[in-house]
Amino acid sequence: MRSPRALSIYTYDMTTAVPTANFAHPGKNVSSWGIAPGMTVADFGSGSGHYSLEIAERLKNEGHLYAVDVQQDLLRRLKNEAHKRGYKNVEVIWGDLEAERGSKLADGHIDLVLISNLLFQLEIKEAAFREAVRILRPKGRCIVIDWSESSGGLGPQKKAVVKKETARSLAESAGLEFLEEFPAGAHHYGLVFAKRA
Repeated sequence: MRSPRALSIYTYDMTTAVPTANFAHPGKNVSSWGIAPGMTVADFGSGSGHYSLEIAERLKNEGHLYAVDVQQDLLRRLKNEAHKRGYKNVEVIWGDLEAERGSKLADGHIDLVLISNLLFQLEIKEAAFREAVRILRPKGRCIVIDWSESSGGLGPQKKAVVKKETARSLAESAGLEFLEEFPAGAHHYGLVFAKRA
């Protein structure tokens, strides 16, 4: 498992999720995805949980949310915050999404996978999409949010930005079908895919 501190090409401070919270509007984005109680959701690269906590709120302690990240300190922070808010269906998983079966989740088990602000951090970007396809149910959705640009020292350096066309190509090569694009924030793009039946 690679060290998160090895990602020296990024200017994003991965110990906080401030850029995500300020620029990508987790609450607004999550409200548009049709998440309902009883669904099973995986948040790839959950960090300290801005999206995970918004998703858990909409699940209403029914269904399940799996928060997967390589950084144990951020997972601990998320677990503590979920407990404080009374979310009993949030499970944190220490996993490497560049490794085969890195999420540690079962095949065909998940209704929705979120890949947010993660692609620019991965060396093997296609691995995250392959893992999403493996765990999604047929016609399950994959939401991709990432930086559309480097923004004044926040987010990735310019050379690390993953263009939306690249993200779409990687997703489709892995077995996802493009459904739509949505406005994810001032400096982010949002893409919605579905697993081919």
